[in-house]
Amino acid sequence: MPAAAMFVIGWGGNQFTPLLSVYRVEMGFSQVDVNVFLGAYVLGLVPGLLVASALSDHVGRRPVMLAGLVASVLGSIALAVGDVAGYAAIFAGRALVGVAVGVAMSVGTAWVSELSRPSWDATARPGAGARRSSILLTLGFAAGPAAAALLAQWSHPALLWPFVVHVALTVPVLALVARSAPETRRERGDLRFLDRLRVPAAGHRRFLHVVLPMAPWIFGSAGVAYAIVPQAVEGSLGSAELLFTAALTVATLVTGVLVQPIARRLDDTLSARAIVVSMVLMSLGMALAALTALVGSPVLAVPVALVLGAAYGIAVVSGLLEVQRIARPDDLAGLTGVYYALAYVGFLLPALLAALSAWFSVPAMLGVVALVCLACTLVSASGWSRHLDLAAHEG
Repeated sequence: MPAAAMFVIGWGGNQFTPLLSVYRVEMGFSQVDVNVFLGAYVLGLVPGLLVASALSDHVGRRPVMLAGLVASVLGSIALAVGDVAGYAAIFAGRALVGVAVGVAMSVGTAWVSELSRPSWDATARPGAGARRSSILLTLGFAAGPAAAALLAQWSHPALLWPFVVHVALTVPVLALVARSAPETRRERGDLRFLDRLRVPAAGHRRFLHVVLPMAPWIFGSAGVAYAIVPQAVEGSLGSAELLFTAALTVATLVTGVLVQPIARRLDDTLSARAIVVSMVLMSLGMALAALTALVGSPVLAVPVALVLGAAYGIAVVSGLLEVQRIARPDDLAGLTGVYYALAYVGFLLPALLAALSAWFSVPAMLGVVALVCLACTLVSASGWSRHLDLAAHEG
């Protein structure tokens, strides 16, 4: 049941992406407006990641995940009425969806990881928790935009039915989690809730030197692949823009799922090999995105999505595996929350580039982004075998 909860929350979190062009054309929002909507759920995401993880350590995984599912439903309801209620409802809906995604990423990842340990699943291999949680969330991130694009293209009103379908899928999952999901966090300990908000493991030198420089690029790469690149080539798409954006979104995220077994094989407890490989791919993908924006070719957009999708998939798993080695059991949900909060900082990149587009061209900005990404690659590589904590935790 935690798996299903992560899937439907991921669906709700990303179904908005292919609808950006619909909000521009049908509701008259500017490019900056729709990119602000895209990143608005970061406002809900940060408390969802950081507070929810500590709260779940205090009261248990199940009640906090239930709250996340409720936030996901309420967010979709607010977005469904946004066509009538306007900017405020859309912004609020995106923030609520952000809370839900934050819960899924921190609490859901910790919950699935705990259920993937031998005490709960004797067949689980080391690292299974990181792979399972990442795949479940990513599949939801891919299914949501695919369904939303198809519904928006062939249903009316276009900005209603995608959210109605998501609510219809999520409510039964909420009921099942409430009724039958196993609780893994039975020992609450003596720490007060406010003390649990502290995550000492976030100061671990390996986290700071290897994981931190990589984390924002996880969703920065995804945002470029399916928000910036489609906008850069939209002049060649005509009426196909909605479906093309959805196709790039699905291609990026499905590639991210398919490469995750490779990420597990690349992972090395004695080095940062997997993280550095992901960052090299990330830098290459950003450079290709700059070239695509320069020539305005939809054909080039496809390899950009595939390269950035591969980088995303390897990065998210390799980062989680590092987190699980660094964290103690009491820190796992908290450090996972910090990790994903840093990762989602990258989702603000499309809004930042849209705001700067009044002064700079998209190809030039993406070229600078590629150089910054390469610099972060070098920083992560500098921590290759440094600050290792060999007391690895099973995940």
